[in-house]
Amino acid sequence: MLKQNFKVCLCWRRIFKTRVVEPPLEVKNAFFRYAPSGTMTVDELLRFLIEHQGEKDATREDAQAIFDSLKHLNIFHRRGLHLEAFFRYLLGDHNLAHPPSQKVHHDMTAPLAHYFLFTGHNSYLTGNQLSSASSVEPIKDALLRGVRVIELDLWPNSKGNDVEVRHGGTLTSPVDLQSCLKIIKDNAFTASEYPVVITFEDHLNSHLQKKVAKMVTETFGEMLYCTETENLQQFPSPESLKKRVLISTKPPKEYLEGNTADLSDNESVTNPLDEGEHVPDEDEEKAVTQYRQIIAIHAGKLKGGLDNWLSDDPRKVRRLSLSEQELESAAKTHGTKIVRFTQRNLLRVFPKGTRLDSSNYNPFVGWMHGAQMVAFNMQGQGKHLWIMQGMFRANGRCGYVKKPDFLLQRDPNDEVFNPNAHLDVKTVMTVKVYLGEGWHQDFHHTAFDRYSPPDFYTKVRDH
Repeated sequence: MLKQNFKVCLCWRRIFKTRVVEPPLEVKNAFFRYAPSGTMTVDELLRFLIEHQGEKDATREDAQAIFDSLKHLNIFHRRGLHLEAFFRYLLGDHNLAHPPSQKVHHDMTAPLAHYFLFTGHNSYLTGNQLSSASSVEPIKDALLRGVRVIELDLWPNSKGNDVEVRHGGTLTSPVDLQSCLKIIKDNAFTASEYPVVITFEDHLNSHLQKKVAKMVTETFGEMLYCTETENLQQFPSPESLKKRVLISTKPPKEYLEGNTADLSDNESVTNPLDEGEHVPDEDEEKAVTQYRQIIAIHAGKLKGGLDNWLSDDPRKVRRLSLSEQELESAAKTHGTKIVRFTQRNLLRVFPKGTRLDSSNYNPFVGWMHGAQMVAFNMQGQGKHLWIMQGMFRANGRCGYVKKPDFLLQRDPNDEVFNPNAHLDVKTVMTVKVYLGEGWHQDFHHTAFDRYSPPDFYTKVRDH
């Protein structure tokens, strides 16, 4: 027994005993069944993996990797695993209940709309959404973690003659656009060879759009994917877009002819078309054409209400952006229409503007309605970000996860999955919790009050 003590009323100390965590009886029995000598060899561990754990494809190399992961511990014995080391393995990352595949194993030949994409929001910010610095480093870090969708907010600089990336209307500092494009090019396909999508939130005039088009074209060269037609009836597949970069943004305003509403994430930008008719000159028309040519995924909301936003045009596909509140509201009344829309088109969901601390929201609301781009503040923290990171550990960490079939199928009556329908329970899973371990590593000693150690409780969820 170990002893710990805590001060009480400044001059007294309360001493209590802490139990050393011991393996449960079931663990001991399993260990000695395969290692009767008290020391488990690599071959005995392999038998345990195959026979007891049901890992039929386990190899001797897998067992050796477990041994190697424990060598730095004092409890490791060079001749094999003692009970304590075996127990530590069971509590570690080498014994996950549903270990993610280290290889891409989903069908990657379906249209882009059939996948969930690892998506970032305001990818250039280093911290909060109000006053943090902008930098290329968060972009690099996101790409190296497998993020496949990078967002850049484009604004004119103070002189109006160049383009910078910043969070408009805040105290955040800017970063040079060319530096952002360069860091994307250098790191886009280190973690995954599947396509990277750059979403532009464009606040530029036509002359600066022309400058952006030149920057993008010269930076990415043959890596840049450009479509032969603006009216794609179906998005290409991730497989066909390997090591390609796609630009997604709203088409230039002069060519919209009043058919779309030009709304940014914070919906604070007005449409110049509403302020009076503008007749573009020859230079503007040329600039607009060059900018349009780099857009592979066209974005925008049709004018009108939610029904128009979610309309599915069989002649062309597009991307729609909704805030988390807009999605939650739409899901209550238009759940099936969202699912139908996302079977062919892309839906991007972004955090509400009041998340100044770079917190995040529940991603399952978007995923269960088929939203491919559930955009997260990767510079934040918390359980929702952990869920997002866990989701994209799947499929070899390539940044693309195939949607389940029920989100893509239609029944004989052309009906789609209804996220709001009550579903019958098909399977009941029972989980037996043997113990919890490691809390003392995550909490500072100040987590203890003056009189007793903390009393924890545990929630277990399976996502």
